[in-house]
Amino acid sequence: MKIFVDTSAFYALADESDRYHKAARNTYESLIPDAQLFASDYVLVECWFLARSRLGRKAALQLWDGLTSGIVQLIKVELQDLSQARELLERYADQDLSLVDAASFVIMERQRIHSAFTFDPHFQIHRFGKGKARRFKVIPA
Repeated sequence: MKIFVDTSAFYALADESDRYHKAARNTYESLIPDAQLFASDYVLVECWFLARSRLGRKAALQLWDGLTSGIVQLIKVELQDLSQARELLERYADQDLSLVDAASFVIMERQRIHSAFTFDPHFQIHRFGKGKARRFKVIPA
């Protein structure tokens, strides 16, 4: 199973004081044997900034090293992805959707990844496919 891992999940794994830490740890451990984990280079950058601002430089570097160690396959955000992400930002103008979220949705569709390990509710609102009838499976539910 292919699963996209969002910043919220990586951060919860890294920060023991995060309210989702225990759920993130349990979910991660349950996914490891069977899942292929993916993230974008934008998620890596967002993780760096979040960890750097909340946990400090050393923790941010440890998170970076973890993300680039092979536990996830990093997908590069392409120029065409940004154009589609911009359209999503307009489509969801009533939401506080970030550029990283919008780019993540585009990448997930491009790579046919329909599950996300995340604690971000925006992954539950996005609809795609014919008639915008499909949505991502969010883990943990």
